[in-house]
This record gives sequence, structure tokens and C-alpha cells, in this order.
Amino acid sequence: MRSLIDIVDFSVEEIQQLLDTACDISENPAKYVDACRGKKLATLFFEPSTRTRLSFEAAMYELGGNVLGFSQASSSSASKGESMADTAKMLSCYVDIMAIRHPKEGAPYVAATNASIPVINAGDGGHCHPTQTLADLLTIYRENGRLDNLTIGCCGDLKYGRTVHSLLAAFARYANIKVILISPEELKLPKYVKYEVLEKYGMEYVETTSLEEAMPQLDVLYMTRIQQERFDNFDEYERLKDSYILTPEKMAAGKPTMRVLHPLPRVNEISVKVDEDPRAAYFRQALNAKYMRMALILKLLKEAEEGKQMETLQTVEDPRLICDNPRCISSTEQELPHKFKLVDPERGIYRCIYCESKKTLN
Repeated sequence: MRSLIDIVDFSVEEIQQLLDTACDISENPAKYVDACRGKKLATLFFEPSTRTRLSFEAAMYELGGNVLGFSQASSSSASKGESMADTAKMLSCYVDIMAIRHPKEGAPYVAATNASIPVINAGDGGHCHPTQTLADLLTIYRENGRLDNLTIGCCGDLKYGRTVHSLLAAFARYANIKVILISPEELKLPKYVKYEVLEKYGMEYVETTSLEEAMPQLDVLYMTRIQQERFDNFDEYERLKDSYILTPEKMAAGKPTMRVLHPLPRVNEISVKVDEDPRAAYFRQALNAKYMRMALILKLLKEAEEGKQMETLQTVEDPRLICDNPRCISSTEQELPHKFKLVDPERGIYRCIYCESKKTLN
């Protein structure tokens, strides 16, 4: 069954179709009030969320459908040891589509390969967050009028920030995109994202620790929170949490046409005084997330009726290829086979199909 696990699961043409549908929903909501009547969405949130979970629920209700689910792992049979595969098979008996947020990377992929209904990745650890990326793209499209010829600054936690990883993977397929990566040394963009996304697609990028120096160049400033939940060392989090704080004084250096996005929640990385600036688009971004998730639900349910399937990954099982990432779903669900995809034949680089951790065989 066709699902959305990673933003690259959809082509640029499919993303444009979603953008067009989302814009139409925004302008003509009455057309869609019965679009999902009789359909049910399950929201499986094994990790805390406000915006993502509630926007999925609002999206389904506004399409005329129904919602069931849970908002914490302790409310599910996972607390009793049920596997993600069994959860997905069970939910397929009750609902038409499911959205999953999970702290373990690869959990939505496992669900999608075992479910008989569409699965939407609503965020898996520090890995991917494709529906947030769709909301980001819609916001930039509506605010800037285009998705090409842009200079985008990504600021904050670029190491664990799944929203940034997904956003860069999306923009790699658009023309004339320059990226300025703004972060402390300890939270720089992972090398594999640079190599397999930015360099692979020939994206121009610059790394810096200075937000002030980058500001005058930007068409979009994508701020992110330093995420305490991704740190194993609390002292390191405390040291880095206030690395960047956007203020009206810093905004003064930006273009009049620049837009500021943030996936939210914010802590203190954007001063509330910035909210008054018309260039602050993050609350409009939250509204766009609902429209985009409505468009996505419609697309996947339609494709389910047509019997459209996920593409089958070419994978390798080799006793030398064992994922040792403690955040990977395979670290807790021991019966999962360790499967890898070959991403660089010349260098012998493989990546875990669940979490994309790298292994090299020479």
C-alpha cells in the first residue's frame, strides 16, 4: 500500500499536486466537508506532540471523517511489548489510514511494510518528518511565491533536527537553491546528509556559526529548537540550548521579503516580539500544516482505492551488516531483520533501511 515515510517518496510533480490541492482547500473549504465521510484515521503518537497530532485530527474532522488513537506510548499495547508490525496489522482491521509518531527511527517504515492501509510518518526520532516538510513547502510557496531561486538559512539543531533533514531532501530537487547552515559546531548537519543530499544534487551550501552574518542574504530563515529530548547528555544540552535567539534587532538586517519559519514548539529561540513582524510566518505555517495534511489524506486514500503500492526497496542482508544505532527500531524489536540498502557502490557504503545509519564493507 502506498504510504509516506520520507519526503522523497513523492516526486516534485506529486508535491505540486498536493500544494495545489491544499491551496484549493484553503480557498474553498466547503468543497471538502464530506470528502472523507465514513473514513477513519488512527493517530498513533508514541511520543509527545501538540501541533502534529491535533492538525492531523483537525484535518480528518474537517474532511468529514473520524479519528481514533492515543497520545502517549503508555496508552498503547507497546507498553506490554507489542511489536510495531503487530500494531500495524491490528490497526489495519479498524481504520482506513494511520499517522505514526515514534521516538525510534524506522518505526513508521516497519508499520508501512506490515499494514494493509496507508501509513503516514508523523516523525520518527531524529530521522524524518515529511508532513512537516510538506507544510514548510506550502508556506514558502504561498509566502514567497516560488520554490526555486531561493537562499534558505537553516538555524539551530541541524544534527538531530529531522525537519531540517527532510526540508533539504525536498529542496534538493528544485532549481537554484542555496543553503546556509547555521549551527554550533556540536550540532552541525550530519556528514551523510551533506554527501547524499547536498553534494549529490549539487546544491550550493555554506556552513557558519553566525546568524548575524547570514541574515542579509536570506529569502527564508528556518529556525529550529535545540531539542532536549534528543540529547543523551543534559549538560551538553544546557550549554547549547541558547545558541541562537532571533530578536527584532537581528531581524532588522533581513530583507523586507524574507520569511521566518519554525516547525514549533519554540522555547526561547525566537523572541515573542518577533511575532509582530509581518515576516514571521510560523503561525501561518501551522495553519498550512492542516491544509497540507488534508490534501495528503485525500491523496493516499484515493491511491489506496486504486490499489497503488509502495515501491519495493532493493535490500541486502549480510551477517556483517548489523545496525548498532540505539535509536533505530531494530535495537528494540529484536525479530526485525537487519536490512541495508547500497547507496554508494564505489565506496561500499550501505545504509540501514530503518534509520539510515551507515555501514561500510570493503
